[in-house]
Amino acid sequence: MSKKLASVQVFSLLSIGLLLILSSSLAISAQSVAQTNWSMFRNDSQHSGTAHIDGQIGNGTLWTFSTNGQVWSSPAVWEGKVYVGSVDQALYALNASTGTLIWSYPTAGAIYSSPAVTDGVVYVGSLDGNMYALNASTGLKLWNFLTDGPVFSSPTVEGGRVYFGSDDSSVYALDAQTGRLLWSFRTGDRVQASPALSGGKVYIGSNDTNIYAIDASSGKMVWVYTTGGYVVGSSPTVAETLVVVGCYDNNTYALDATLGTLMWYASTGYDICMQGSPAYRNGAVYTGSSHLLSSIFSSEYTSDFLQVTDYVYALDATDGAIIWSHPVGGGVWSSPAVTSTTVYVGSGDGKLYALDIHDGNFVWSYQTQGVIYSSPAIADGRIYVGSECTVYAIGSVASTVADGSGVWTMVLVGVLLVLIVTITFLVVRRRRFWRK
Repeated sequence: MSKKLASVQVFSLLSIGLLLILSSSLAISAQSVAQTNWSMFRNDSQHSGTAHIDGQIGNGTLWTFSTNGQVWSSPAVWEGKVYVGSVDQALYALNASTGTLIWSYPTAGAIYSSPAVTDGVVYVGSLDGNMYALNASTGLKLWNFLTDGPVFSSPTVEGGRVYFGSDDSSVYALDAQTGRLLWSFRTGDRVQASPALSGGKVYIGSNDTNIYAIDASSGKMVWVYTTGGYVVGSSPTVAETLVVVGCYDNNTYALDATLGTLMWYASTGYDICMQGSPAYRNGAVYTGSSHLLSSIFSSEYTSDFLQVTDYVYALDATDGAIIWSHPVGGGVWSSPAVTSTTVYVGSGDGKLYALDIHDGNFVWSYQTQGVIYSSPAIADGRIYVGSECTVYAIGSVASTVADGSGVWTMVLVGVLLVLIVTITFLVVRRRRFWRK
């Protein structure tokens, strides 16, 4: 073999190794673009419910974690940890990859509120009337703020402030670092919904049948819109220039975010006590129906005897027209999470549904132990959701892309190959030098 040919072969091997490393690095970069955190209820302060990932998530069981009470709280995911509350009065921090317990914090009331995490602090409300701020790594309490009623509302954190509602009929803004009260806004009834923020305004509904826009800095009312029924569990979603929210009068309302004027409404069959919150992505609003009979009776009787069917809807954000609807086996109290390809939502029949975002066609379902009140959170290629007393991590079991282990294996192989080829090349060159 000629020296020239040998050099060409060595160079080729080195190139292959370098290409492996480069392709692996690009894969890591691409993976890092995918969403790794779901920091609060509905993912962001606008409550879009949108996860910025591509591709289909599988429906295998990755892990489960059991609490001592029902899990109505929706998970938050931050830097490799899952935070979720339980009716057993505790907030849990779990390893996002394995589901093992990292810490738990006991409160004096059930936790229906969904936690929010930012800057190393996790915030959550409790039926003991408090909003808590805990160290996200250790679970140690940093501060608590006591209201005059149970806190079902999930906090929204933005601009160094924590916004939430209370059953004492008030909306609160607190300093995120100290818990100091900045302002409170009084409504006419309980506030169990969670606030959305956009353009310097706080949007929230109350059981007094009103939807409010409040100045985020001062706490002064900007506008109010009166619906035909309670605005209970459904929390507003900001869809560009619209505020979209569900109501007990069986309608989903779209209001002008600046003026509060009605732009359209669509009948979607919300029920009396719990409603999912809409999601928004690329000109479409995604929501579900939950009829009153679905709450009173089991899904078996509502579908077979009472002939009540609940649906997941995609609505045109410009006029509320139905783009598609898909029937499910129970009331939709869970709020949808959407990606570029799929709508994920829980149902009263205990199933988490995956539906094609374009036409609503069935993709897959995942059966849990009971009714799903919790809303799915999506991060690192996994879906996290609560049902009955269990927290689930759902995804593609065979794939390791979600946690990056497969990618890093490729990187290691590439590095080792380059080292081996380089050492071999140097040894051969050294031998030829001494032969001369």
